[in-house]
Amino acid sequence: MTTYHLGMVGLGVMGGNLARNFVSHGFSVAGYDLDAGKRAAFEQHAGEGQLASFATVAEFLAALEQPRRIMLLVPSSAVDEAIDSLKPHLNRGDLLMDLGNSFFADTERRSATLEQEGFLFIGSGVSGGEKGALRGPSIMPGGQPEAYALIKDSFEAIAAKVDGDPCVAHIGPRGAGHYVKMVHNGIEYGIMQLIAEAYDILKRVAGATAQELHEAFSAWNQAELNSYLIEITADIFSRTDPDTGQPLVELILDEAQQKGTGKWTSQNALDLGVPTHTINAAVEGRIISALRDERLAAELIFAGPDAAFTGDRAALFEQVRGALYAAILCSYAQGIALMQAASREYKYNLNLEDIARIWRGGCIIRARLLEDIRQIYRAEPDLPNMLVAEPFQSAIKSRLPAWRAVIQTAVAHGIPVPGLAASLAYFDAYRTGRLPANLTQAQRDYFGSHTYRRIDKPGVFHTEWED
Repeated sequence: MTTYHLGMVGLGVMGGNLARNFVSHGFSVAGYDLDAGKRAAFEQHAGEGQLASFATVAEFLAALEQPRRIMLLVPSSAVDEAIDSLKPHLNRGDLLMDLGNSFFADTERRSATLEQEGFLFIGSGVSGGEKGALRGPSIMPGGQPEAYALIKDSFEAIAAKVDGDPCVAHIGPRGAGHYVKMVHNGIEYGIMQLIAEAYDILKRVAGATAQELHEAFSAWNQAELNSYLIEITADIFSRTDPDTGQPLVELILDEAQQKGTGKWTSQNALDLGVPTHTINAAVEGRIISALRDERLAAELIFAGPDAAFTGDRAALFEQVRGALYAAILCSYAQGIALMQAASREYKYNLNLEDIARIWRGGCIIRARLLEDIRQIYRAEPDLPNMLVAEPFQSAIKSRLPAWRAVIQTAVAHGIPVPGLAASLAYFDAYRTGRLPANLTQAQRDYFGSHTYRRIDKPGVFHTEWED
């Protein structure tokens, strides 16, 4: 009987495409799925290389090389069930890999349990969507070094390449890979919200057409804003609905859905005490978009400002471009600062240069600026915030007037810009040497005797304020 190098449990779009990617690079893949239709669809690609599907767990596992290398691409809610169905048939030293979007704390739990039982385990983020899975994703595996050694060559073969460099690296122990993928998605939420706000301002204030927006974003993608998300945004504005002749984007319902990874990022940032203003605003932006019926009712009650734009349209486009870049830098900065805190808290020993390197290709937040981030953390691995380093320090300074002007324009026209405004608030708070938290602490001491520290002498103090 033929033996297969890799096993894939879950033959949906992502699992099937990843398997085909492995096969295209010379690796044989055995597939298993409870759904007979998915197994049949998988078999249709048999002509691309050595792959086959199996109808039972026993047949599937019997077809794999020893030690077995088994990837799971199932919904996060089904990972434990999938592992439990496989474990009775496994041998000590077999490798299980969860390549879905699992919460990092669940990966921590699974890692500890499986290691105690003698199995190897990897929890890996995979970014790039269904096309990336087939053509080359960014891969973020976490787990035991000996586990990664069993899959390293395969992952490096299928990963996206930038100048020949594969966009994959061993991230760290246990849940480190899924943690970094979670933060990747948090940064992604932030950037998407900022781009949406830029579009809203240009459309509603300047009356920009879809063609003008396509041209603007296409041009921006040729310079400092060069990135996958800017590129696809330009493409979206060029698509016309065949039934109505209108720009397709204008016919899409304004309710942004979410799968939870952005929310996890915000929640964990609160747990670790790391400010993530941009990411939080993006999560909240998606939440309020779901209140569509309430928003439509409120629109009938509260009229917006009666403001007409009389400025220079070309100048506004350039201001929005500058504000967007500055705010996007904040989204990256917040995510990286969060990873630094998590690395200390969870003993992940994250290599930020490596993370920036593997995010340069394949993943959703790939962008030209990631090479600059890579160089910054190569030179100074413990730098607390990338915004204080060049070239970003100068980039922020030169764009600050435009950033402030865009937010003022949006407010004057009643256009919500939670991401742009939160990003600026984050930056202004970070650059302010004395914040009004002294009053907050005085209030806490007044009503709860929580004490306070002073700036002029050491120690902890309490005042009987009502006296």
